[in-house]
Amino acid sequence: MSYAVKISQDDNDRRLDRVLRSLFKHVTLGEIMRSIRLGEVRVNSKRVREPGTRIFAGDELVVKWDITPPRGGRGGIHAHNSWGKIKVLFQGENVLILDKPSGLLVQPDEAGGDSVISRVWGVTGSTTPAAVHRLDRNTTGVLAVALHGEALRALEELFKNRSVRKFYLAIVAGQAPEEILIEASLLKDAENNLVKVSDEGLNAATRCSRLATDGKFSLVRLELMTGRTHQARVHMAHIRHPIVGDRKYGDFKINRLMKTVTRPLLHAHELAFPDNLRPALSEIEGKTFSAPMPEDMKEFLQTRGIEYEG
Repeated sequence: MSYAVKISQDDNDRRLDRVLRSLFKHVTLGEIMRSIRLGEVRVNSKRVREPGTRIFAGDELVVKWDITPPRGGRGGIHAHNSWGKIKVLFQGENVLILDKPSGLLVQPDEAGGDSVISRVWGVTGSTTPAAVHRLDRNTTGVLAVALHGEALRALEELFKNRSVRKFYLAIVAGQAPEEILIEASLLKDAENNLVKVSDEGLNAATRCSRLATDGKFSLVRLELMTGRTHQARVHMAHIRHPIVGDRKYGDFKINRLMKTVTRPLLHAHELAFPDNLRPALSEIEGKTFSAPMPEDMKEFLQTRGIEYEG
């Protein structure tokens, strides 16, 4: 059976895959992407196989899913209320800024699964809120969530244009340089979820500043000037100062010795928004939102006598 959905103004000029994710929250991302690849999604009667295709208000989507979750399924709002709380840093009428904990996906990987967004739905009583950017499962820190379609489009444009400044804290191996600009293109292997430095990849730039060190480990501040997958982790490994606890790109010998470190010690510390934003984002224009360093990173520094106030 097929279902037709008219695109509203809230979803005007958005990517197809993101619209499908917001409309069919009870359907997994994997199933949505598979359906697109197989040509099962139509826009105005034409098969669309590119997830990044832009769609507009008034377009008609034809898909194989009902927009309402099946009876007895785990996709309802009440199910999300039971997952747990989130630490809210700011909540306005249009935007919510939160402090993401470690071990939690931003988006659910199964229908009704636990995630940051599932918890936001439970808190707000609505499945309209959507994450604008991503943090890895084990990365902590500041995350921006749009509470409705107009704010979502405005935030997506800001991040796409790199108008939002993103700062991270990381604990890395060795004595990192006092200041270095890392410019190394990154190529993603989507099948294996791996990223490597390659001239065939997309341009990527990270500014790294050392905040404290004992010679063996360093606390660094990273500004991600681009937003590539695993950028901070790959760039720090590239300059031979891998992030402690990173089992994918890090130093195997160091990680083996750090038995109490259970994740890459990487924290999204600040999001800084520019001035003169669209009306939907006026409540956050010119503001910087910070999430405090998590306890596992504080403990690592304290144990080694690395002093840092911030």
